[in-house]
Amino acid sequence: MTGKRRTPTRSTFLPRSFRFTRSVRATAVSAGALAACASLAVGCGVVPGVPGGSGDDSIVVMTWAPEGTSATNKPGMPAFALAYARWINANGGLDGRKLKVLTCNDHNETVSAAACARRAVKEDAVAVLGSYSQHSASFFPYLEGAGIPYIGGYGVTNAEFTSPLSYPVNGGQPTLLAGLGKELGASCGPVSLVRPDTIAGDALPPMLDAGLTAGGHGTATDQLAPEDATEYGTQAEAALENATGDKPGDGKGCVVTALGDRTATFMDSFRRTREDYPGVRTGTVLGSVDQTVIDAAGAASGPFEGAYVTGWYPVTSDPAWAAMKTVISEEAFSDTRIDPTDTGVQTTWIAYTVFRQAVESLDGGEVSADSVRGALDDGLQVTTGGLTPTLRWGFTNRLASIGFPRLVNADVTLQAVRKGRLVAARKGFVDVTKTLEKADVD
Repeated sequence: MTGKRRTPTRSTFLPRSFRFTRSVRATAVSAGALAACASLAVGCGVVPGVPGGSGDDSIVVMTWAPEGTSATNKPGMPAFALAYARWINANGGLDGRKLKVLTCNDHNETVSAAACARRAVKEDAVAVLGSYSQHSASFFPYLEGAGIPYIGGYGVTNAEFTSPLSYPVNGGQPTLLAGLGKELGASCGPVSLVRPDTIAGDALPPMLDAGLTAGGHGTATDQLAPEDATEYGTQAEAALENATGDKPGDGKGCVVTALGDRTATFMDSFRRTREDYPGVRTGTVLGSVDQTVIDAAGAASGPFEGAYVTGWYPVTSDPAWAAMKTVISEEAFSDTRIDPTDTGVQTTWIAYTVFRQAVESLDGGEVSADSVRGALDDGLQVTTGGLTPTLRWGFTNRLASIGFPRLVNADVTLQAVRKGRLVAARKGFVDVTKTLEKADVD
């Protein structure tokens, strides 16, 4: 399939003065109750040892992600959320109250994603935190109808940067690809982008092209690939042909991969296929590769050696991650699902950091979906210890012009694989706001 799929645009942009009413929330809760049987089929859980049910003083939140699927999986996100709840509750609770975490498996499909959102409504969750799902069209209507904020989603769909109930902590795939394109544009010959043949994947080429253009380069060849394949020989060959063909450009051709968990599978095919082609460079984004993937691909002798990798946050060795690592060591040291180098785990930590500051800003007042959302909408400035710039959400910003009114953090970090290790290639953050403003998203 080579055509772009287009879905009707659903405007969710609302004025700053908009507030969800309790009657609307009650209606959504009733709808969730009617679907209780469906939601029970979804893999959900709560943190053990924390009191639940009506009448207790727990603050209820939810974290969801796909687990056990043939595409991208993020089991570390809900696992870390449960560990965080154990840690915060062992240290006095969240502003003196117990934190109750519901978890849910969205199975990387629409029905389960919707069921997760319905359960969040039914259980009176005050927020959905640090979650991953490609199916925003399925879950956002339930959250929006109930007024439940979506804080620190992974950034995999454009809706996370348009919904007034979304509070993203990073710039999602748009910033990663724009930053990578800008870096590669100055030194690459022809560029091939290998990305999923999905609706979410359709949004990626314009962002990489915006970065390449900013670097004085032409656009990339768009190479579609199944997101759940077990081998990618055909796609690897096509990408190499595009990157090493007779196209204009200075320097060695580049192959950019953005296949999530399937990036490692693609690189296995790429490593076998590349022997028949001239040398090329590779580039990718965090979330598609981490240190474990680099090690499995051969480390210093593998195809990632020398690759540029863009991320949202500092490298895992940065001291700014010390607090997150403390939570893991104290509450989840033996949980192999939780990897501190995983961007999903890192994003979940930042999401809960945002939520904690929002709750503390209420000074002991009622903690509800309305009050949390109100705190964030009223100009609360959230600091993350250097992991991101100071975060503050409004309803207008510079990237509203390209359809991303909620994208408030356009900073990326540039990393590289050197001697088999993922290290910082440049100090600090790179702001790609100006690059994204020129993206052709029509």
